[in-house]
Amino acid sequence: DVGRDGAILAGPGVLLGVLLAVPVAGVLDGLLFGVEPLDPVTFLGVPLVLGLAAFLAVYAPARRATRVDPARVLQSE
Repeated sequence: DVGRDGAILAGPGVLLGVLLAVPVAGVLDGLLFGVEPLDPVTFLGVPLVLGLAAFLAVYAPARRATRVDPARVLQSE
């Protein structure tokens, strides 16, 4: 399943990014203006947007692939 394969790749990447963002946010505290280093809206919103982008990146080719007749693909090989 293409969707599952995409989630297997994107899920750990988003999780690792969030885990690494916590210590980096503390280091960048002096450079942030108007945003707390561990702002919950940011820490929830960014992974959701990245997860949605990964889903759309996987969904479009997978949807297109379902419209192709497998027999025609095998014949062209």
